Parts: sequence; C-alpha cells; structure tokens
Amino acid sequence: MHQILESVAIALRSIWANKLRSLMTVLGNIVAVTSIVTVVSLIQGMNAMVSRAIVTDVGADSFTIQRRPPMRTAEDEERTRNNPRVTLAEADAIRRFSPTIGSVMAQAQRRGTITYRDDVLDGVQIQGVTSDYLDFAAFDAERGRMMSASEVERNQPVVLLGWDVAEQLFGGVNPLDRIIKIQGVHFRVVGVSERKGGVFGASMDGFAVIPLGGHMKLFGARQSLALMVKPASPALLPLAIDDATVALRVARRLKPSEPDDFGIFTSDTLLGIYRQATTGIFAVLVGVVALSLLVGGIVIMNIMLMVVTDRTREIGLRKAVGARRKDIMSQVLTESVTLSTSGGLAGTLLGYLAAQGIAAATPLPARLEPWSVALGIGITAAVGLFFGAYPASRAARLDPIEALGRE
Repeated sequence: MHQILESVAIALRSIWANKLRSLMTVLGNIVAVTSIVTVVSLIQGMNAMVSRAIVTDVGADSFTIQRRPPMRTAEDEERTRNNPRVTLAEADAIRRFSPTIGSVMAQAQRRGTITYRDDVLDGVQIQGVTSDYLDFAAFDAERGRMMSASEVERNQPVVLLGWDVAEQLFGGVNPLDRIIKIQGVHFRVVGVSERKGGVFGASMDGFAVIPLGGHMKLFGARQSLALMVKPASPALLPLAIDDATVALRVARRLKPSEPDDFGIFTSDTLLGIYRQATTGIFAVLVGVVALSLLVGGIVIMNIMLMVVTDRTREIGLRKAVGARRKDIMSQVLTESVTLSTSGGLAGTLLGYLAAQGIAAATPLPARLEPWSVALGIGITAAVGLFFGAYPASRAARLDPIEALGRE
C-alpha cells in the first residue's frame, strides 16, 4: 500500500509539474467522461420528467382505449385509418363486462377559446369527462373543489380550471363562482387545480375540465372518445386489459380472425416508445466515448513510454538495489492509472457543470446519477491500466546494467 501511495504521489507531482502536457494527455478522457456525465444527467432528468407526465395523464395502474394505437407501422396506419369511433355505449359495455374492471371514464379533448370579461385565451385544452373522472384525477383542487359526480352526470355548466388558465384570466382575483365563457357558452368556476408544471417548456396547466355532455354540445357529439379504465385492483391490470379487449370486440361484433380496430395502451407503453427514441442518443454517445477513449489511451501510452525513457537510469538504479519486475510494473501502471483517472475526475466536474448549465438555460432538466460518475471514472481507470500495460512491461524488462549506462 505504501508503494502504491508513493507512486500516486509521484504521478500527481508529475501532473502538477507538467500541467499543459498532462492536460493534453488526458483531453480524450475528459471529453469522454464529460459526454457521459452530461448526456446521462440530461436523459435521466428527462426520463423522470416524462415518466411523471405520462403517469399523470395515463395513470400508473390504469390503461387507455382510443380509436387508434399510439404506435403504428406503415401497414397499421392504412389499416386503422377507418377505425370506428369510441362511444359512450362502448364505455358502458366495458364497465358491465367483468368484475376485474373497477371504473371507466370517457373523455374528449379539443382546443377552444375561454373568455372572462375582456380577457381572451385561445388554444386552451378543453377536456370533457364523465362522472368517474375523480377515480383518475392525478391532481387535487388547490382552490375551491373538484366537480362532483352529480354535477357531471347532470351536465351542469361548471368548470375546473388549470392553474395557468386561472392565473392568466384572473391574476390575483379569486376565480371561484365567477362566470366564464367557453366557446361563447357560460360556465361557473368551481375550482382551480394544483400546479402540475411543464414538460420541455410546454405547460401542463393550460386546461379546463367540464362535463362530457357540455363538451359534446360545444364541439359536437360525433367525436371519438378516449376511455380510461382502472382495474378493481392494480394486480388485476393484465386481466382487466384482456377483459376490456374482449368486451369491445364483442360490442363491435368482430370475428376471431379480424384484428382489433382500436388501440389500448398503458403508461408503460408510452414510456417504452420514449425509451426507444432515446436509444439512438445512447448509441451516438457510445461512439463518441469509444473514440475519445481510444485517442486518449493512445496518447497516455505514448506519454508513459516517454516517461519510461526519461527515467531509464532511475529504473536501472531501482532494479540494481533489489526492485523486482512487478515493483517496476506496479509503479508505472499506478502512474498511468492516476494520470488517466485525473482526466475522469475533471470530466465528471465539467459534465456536471455542463448539464446544470443546459438545465438552467433550456427547459431540459438534469439529474446527476452516481452510477454515471462511477462509470466514467471506472472507464478512465481501465483505460489507464490497459494502455499503461505496454510501457510498464517495457520498463520491467529493462536490463539494470544497460539502463544505468544510458545518458
């Protein structure tokens, strides 16, 4: 242990004495580790944000039925283009079909205009829901209350506003029980949702929730619905999906040989699609890291060969006084690993700073993962060990008499 610490101290003194040369030597490692830490921090931050957004919209223990599947091949695109609309009658059929199904909410979404006095908001997401929506709501009312099941069933002109919509329309004024217009029709504000935040700079709070019957009066009754289905218990999710599929096929009188003419997906389905999209980023990262490490390793090997040449007499003297081959190899390898790892440490710091800088300047979040730090430093240590093996072996094979005779 003492010999290793001494070798590390020698390597650190050498790095400090030759700052520019050391920087050029480990530049490849710095680039590699900076890339690893930066990209992994950003992707992990995005993963957490996207997962939270998807689970909020779809629900961790529920699934969604809609007219077409979210992920389609070119063949599916043509086949599903004329799929029939999803209707309220089908929601009832699914609800009655099996005890594995706990509740079913039908919903419709359209962009619309909301006005309050002289203030006008365009492009607000107007959501129409049925009375089971409380079973699926991923938020609570920050002010006021949620719409009651009886209000939704009787299609009362009430509305629950998203946080951003309430802020833009009312500012510091209390919005509760005030009358707004949605597409020119009056609705009474009963609540304001708690703030959900945003995804990639897009707000998740620019919405208004009204009873589905009122939504159909505003936008037409022939729009296709999305059905959110919650099993009786989370453990029954796979069975509930199977039962809902059978119920909908029976309601549509599909033959066994005919494919489903609807789409079913869970939050895991959407997360899988997202992860496939990020796979390409990791592939590019692997290429950049591999190239940087190769260049960095070759430079380290050449520098260590130069170091061995400069210390030929020193190595010869050490061997003459009893140093063994493994002692010489250990010293050179320790210096090589120390030099390489110093680049990993510098890259870790730069990667963290780069990720935080990007997160501060853009909507992209960042989250430093300990495993990415350990991976970056571990890889650079392995590079130092691998590319330092040849210089170490060459140093260990030096003949002490010849080494002492060199100038």
